[in-house]
Amino acid sequence: MLINKNISSQPQYENCTHVIRVPLIEYQTLSVDTKNLRLISRLQASLNWIDPELAWNTSIYDYEEVILPVDKIWTPEIHVTNGILTTMKHSSVDLLVFSNGTVKHSVIINAEVNCEVNLFNYPFASDECPVAIQAWSVDGCGTILKLGHLRNADSTQGDWQTNYVVLQKKRDDRNYIMVSLSIKYLNPFITLLLPSILIVLADVVSFALPLGCGERNSFKVTLVLSFTLFLGILNDRLPGDGQCSPIIRTHFCVCLVLLVLSMLVSMILTRVAKDGGFIFCCCPKRSGPKNKVNKDDEEDDDSIYPNPTSILPEAKADISVIQLSGSEESNKMLGLVVNFLQAWEAKAEESERYEALANKLDQTFFWFYLFLGGTYFVAMTAVMIKYPCTVNHFDFWD
Repeated sequence: MLINKNISSQPQYENCTHVIRVPLIEYQTLSVDTKNLRLISRLQASLNWIDPELAWNTSIYDYEEVILPVDKIWTPEIHVTNGILTTMKHSSVDLLVFSNGTVKHSVIINAEVNCEVNLFNYPFASDECPVAIQAWSVDGCGTILKLGHLRNADSTQGDWQTNYVVLQKKRDDRNYIMVSLSIKYLNPFITLLLPSILIVLADVVSFALPLGCGERNSFKVTLVLSFTLFLGILNDRLPGDGQCSPIIRTHFCVCLVLLVLSMLVSMILTRVAKDGGFIFCCCPKRSGPKNKVNKDDEEDDDSIYPNPTSILPEAKADISVIQLSGSEESNKMLGLVVNFLQAWEAKAEESERYEALANKLDQTFFWFYLFLGGTYFVAMTAVMIKYPCTVNHFDFWD
């Protein structure tokens, strides 16, 4: 008899509203899409309402309750207002109807909510995300939800943790579940933040390598290339720019700038230690002793081998050959050796001066780099943990 009534619309009273009681909602966070800022939730709600058209006289039909197919009578629909994709299905193909017209049923709602989670403090981020629940209503007509108890079914979902859930409302017809979320920071700290700290620390320690050899420069280039790999991992995990963009992006950019700056300074100081020039286009200074040696050699050559034009008064004069004695030839060779050793010593002294200057600049830059890096990491850690950034999560309501 109840099935044959074919009741497919909302019960009608003196007014056009109908109360749907929801004594229990079991909430569960399935996952949090950090890249696209999506909260995927599952809700199982127990419903009961009164439909006078489904009541019967127990004196005629001696039953207190009956089981009816869920697709043969009217059932309310529950929506998630801020859900991008929402599906509601019945938890069973049957429902329970009492003789006074009370209907008991339960539904399962899967919702993908667009929630701009505040990731400014990532990986120490935490935020609250609303899941708005409503039933069909137009111009004051429709169904009114009376929510009861809320229970959190599961609190751990991958890198995220559900701290608590609570039922709240902005108006009588605007109910929502406020979900408090926080990141379990151990995994992102180990995979992203800690490697950045260790790479910069290795770059600081690399100043212990000798400046003159190329090992330090190649090591610093390797560090820069290694750090770019973590930039790719960061880009795959976190969303783009937003109202509260993750500050760890800025942190990675600053670390990359520090590494590149250290690499460039090390290369320039290697050039300084080589020839005293700061850049490759600077011409190295000409050695004075070398020119002096050349000049002395020319004078000795003139004294031993006179220029024919200086001893010949006329172009047609006879050529005279001066024979060198053994002692004069020995003096010549000894002078060449002395001049060579003096030039070598002068060049060594000049190289030592360049290396001393480069080492002094290198030491100065090391302490500056250590102070700058230490101050930056302390400030960035404080900002990541303490600085607040607020997001309006209710902009989906007019």
